[in-house]
Amino acid sequence: MLIPHPDTVRSLLARYHEAQLQYAQRATYELEREIEDVSYTLCVSTATLTIADALVVADTVLRQAAGAAEAVRPTQASPAETPLAAA
Repeated sequence: MLIPHPDTVRSLLARYHEAQLQYAQRATYELEREIEDVSYTLCVSTATLTIADALVVADTVLRQAAGAAEAVRPTQASPAETPLAAA
């Protein structure tokens, strides 16, 4: 299965939540269409059939990306351990 890029997922989730928030405050046809559009895109991007499943997969993608970033990030040495401090 193809995994969507975390930045794409982040952007889609932001659009989805913003549209949901705006719709809760003021229900309009345009906001309803935006929710439908971004829901469909999230489902396609995550290879799911429902928005509930898409949100779970999107959360998993972001958690895995955060875990991978943590694994790649070098550990920081204390100032006493750096070569310049020893000189």
